[in-house]
Amino acid sequence: MRDSRAMPVPDGLQGMRVDAGVARVLGLSRTVAANLADAGDIFVDGVAVGKSHKLVAGTWLDVTLPAPEQPLTVEPTPVEDLKVLYQDDDIIVVDKPAGVAAHPSLGWTGPTVNGALAAAGFRISTSGAHERQGIVHRLDAGTSGVMVVAASEHAYTLLKRAFKERTVDKRYHALVQGHLDPLSGTIDADIGRHPGGEWRFAVTANGRPSITHYDTIEMFAAASLLDVHLETGRTHQIRVHFSAMHHPCCGDPTYGANPKLAARLGLIRQWLHARKLGFAHPADGRYVEFEADYPEDLQHALDVLRES
Repeated sequence: MRDSRAMPVPDGLQGMRVDAGVARVLGLSRTVAANLADAGDIFVDGVAVGKSHKLVAGTWLDVTLPAPEQPLTVEPTPVEDLKVLYQDDDIIVVDKPAGVAAHPSLGWTGPTVNGALAAAGFRISTSGAHERQGIVHRLDAGTSGVMVVAASEHAYTLLKRAFKERTVDKRYHALVQGHLDPLSGTIDADIGRHPGGEWRFAVTANGRPSITHYDTIEMFAAASLLDVHLETGRTHQIRVHFSAMHHPCCGDPTYGANPKLAARLGLIRQWLHARKLGFAHPADGRYVEFEADYPEDLQHALDVLRES
């Protein structure tokens, strides 16, 4: 199955040739992007365009990517530190460690949540794309914390709908640089592809609506621990929003974190943890909530800040 990407053309690509622009935002070689245009696989506002077409900011870009040489499959791969917090006939709730993706994807060769569950003998839903079996929501590979996986087809349908309709309570804890003003508030800023980075996102005028609520839990000299509630679920939403506020997540150089502070705290990834997840159980509609403790690396960073 071929993968399609759709996005508004960011301001940074204004006037750029379509092959160069597509290569930049999707991380392709310019030759591959030009070949896609020649094959009629790049559309602007619904019209196929050639490789020399000049992009206009705000127009809608649709790209159908070439199919991978081999279809993505879920490889049963044990993950020693993946914890199962709860399991029944409909759902499996896990505490995902950093360094594990939710499911296989182009460019990712590491372990995955559904692969780890398959290796452990769990039955998971087969609905949706083959490589996303059981996965109803995702965490970044570098983000730890609580995730729910659908075990039954019925649960897959209801949980996907719940995430789409925003009836799931998603609570994250984030350690960000500096101090927020105000200490509690809401960030309402659209998020789209970053014009200068293939896998980054940014607050953009032509992005998708994105809303983040936060409360300060604890303040340190150089950082603040936040409780974050997501109203929407955009890729990298927390990282992008707090970076745009000039308070990036500690240990996240992709979005502007100070590497010296990360080294002092012993961080090799962003301090971001999916702390709680609450939703209506797909079997009977009762509200259930699950919580994941901080892993050792995140707890160590807090200990360093508290001791100093």
